[in-house]
Parts: sequence; structure tokens; C-alpha cells
Amino acid sequence: MKLTRTLSLLCALLLTPLAGAAGNTLSQDTDAIKQKLSEQLNLQVLSMKDSPITGLYEALTNRGVLYISKDGSKLFHGNLYDIDQGMKNLTELASAGPRLEMLKPFEDNMLVYKAADEKHVVTVFTDTSCGYCRKLHKQMADYNKLGITVRYIAFPRAGVPSANADEMQAVWCAKDPKLAMTQAKAGEKLQSNKCDARIDEQYKLGVTFGINGTPAIILEDGSMLAGYLPPKALFEALEANK
Repeated sequence: MKLTRTLSLLCALLLTPLAGAAGNTLSQDTDAIKQKLSEQLNLQVLSMKDSPITGLYEALTNRGVLYISKDGSKLFHGNLYDIDQGMKNLTELASAGPRLEMLKPFEDNMLVYKAADEKHVVTVFTDTSCGYCRKLHKQMADYNKLGITVRYIAFPRAGVPSANADEMQAVWCAKDPKLAMTQAKAGEKLQSNKCDARIDEQYKLGVTFGINGTPAIILEDGSMLAGYLPPKALFEALEANK
């Protein structure tokens, strides 16, 4: 028994430094990859962990979720699906939770169209010149009647700076932003206004979420629907997503 205990203790003492060294190597590897992505691709890595595929890291960046080989030489940008779980979108699943956390600091900057009998809350990245954004806005009363509160956040598709971004600045800084939004989406010219609307930050947030078109609808669990959905279809999607 004493011999067994002695051998076990020796093994533990020998293996512990090796485990620590492996952990340090992992940290060093990811730090080196983060630096490489920053210097070569101007990417900011918000978090990095092992991906569902052996040999790849999953990195949440300011350009969405990316997959990177362990040696940092290969990069994949796209959706990863689990065939055995009904084609579950693992990339979307990895993005959902962080999206909700990143939205919180912008809640005071959102234009909120609150439903009287609120059942669901969605956050819509919108643009004043987008045809389907205008269509969604015209149906706002119908979304609200179904119990859907809609929160707008700015995503000028032309980027920042741009005339598009200036128009959205004028909306957010207007005396009545909701009225200004209706006017802008009807094609009316708005008076230029300035305030701390954080349009640039709102746009960058959308880019981090992987948004490249509008409207983009963030559901209550952080998952995202790309594109317009009519009121009834959106309500059904929200109910199914409970």
C-alpha cells in the first residue's frame, strides 16, 4: 500500500508541471493568433475557445465568428452546422449569448416602439433607405398589435461616414426621433442635427454581429433573422423560439 501511494505521489508530481506547461502553451498559442489577426487582418478578437471541430479555434471577433487552425495559418468564415442535431447552426448558437450582452450598453440609444400588450421584444438593425426596412416600419402598428415590441438600432448600410449615416444621425437627434424615422423612411429630407447618438458605434456593433444587410432582427435569445418578416410570420417565429 505504501509503495502504491508513493508511486501515485511521484506520478502526480511529474505530471503537474506538464499539465501547467500545456496550459501555458495554449495561452501563448491563442495570444500569438490574436496578435496575428490584429496585425495582418485588423481583427479584434473578443474571445477564443476550442471549436466543435477538433483542430480549430472558435473566435468571436469584431467581424463575427471565425474558425482558425491551431497553428494560426488557416481561417474559415462561414456557418458551421451539426448534421446529427437537425442541421443546428452552431455558429449562430455561439453568437447568440454574446449578442445580448453587447446590446445592453446601447439600450438607451434605441428607438423603442412598445407594444401595449407586450409578449416579445425584438431588436432590429435598420436603415432609412432600405426598402424592406421601410416596409417593416409601415407595419409597425401590426407588430405592436401582436404584442411585439420593436427596438431600432442604426445600421447605415453605406457605413460611417456617409450621407446615409448623416441621415440616421438626423433621425436619432431629432426632437421627435420616431416621427423623424417615419419621415426619413417616407423619403422626406430631414434637417441636419447633432447629438451623442453613437451612430458609428451602433454600426460597428452590427458589423461585429456579422450583419451585412438590413433589416436584421435579433430575437430574445440573441439569435438573428436576416431580412424582413411580416408581422404574423415574425410572431410565429418568436413563439416557436420560446
